[in-house]
Amino acid sequence: QVQLVESGGGLVQAGGSLRLSCAASGRAFSISFMGWYRQTPGKERELVASIRSSGITNYADSVKGRFTISRDNAEKTVYLQMNSLKPEDTAVYYCNSRILSLEFWGQGTQVTVSS
Repeated sequence: QVQLVESGGGLVQAGGSLRLSCAASGRAFSISFMGWYRQTPGKERELVASIRSSGITNYADSVKGRFTISRDNAEKTVYLQMNSLKPEDTAVYYCNSRILSLEFWGQGTQVTVSS
């Protein structure tokens, strides 16, 4: 069982920055695929960024060049640095962990970007 706890969300003006953190429990963090997703009311949850155990990253086109995902295996934490935020980035952001056939989600953290 893996527990994921997100933090770092909040209200920020357009053009500002936030850093989200996701602290994970469990012993297999270093080999887990980790991702950040976001969801707005009435829309499907979408992948924002992901990072493999190898460190290879992937980003949604809408956030490329603005967001950076990273991981600290010693701290069992994955981060999402969000710069140049836009109102359309407003959403609940969820941390996701996958290992083998198992998948876990955090409870989500609200990010609101005002114009």
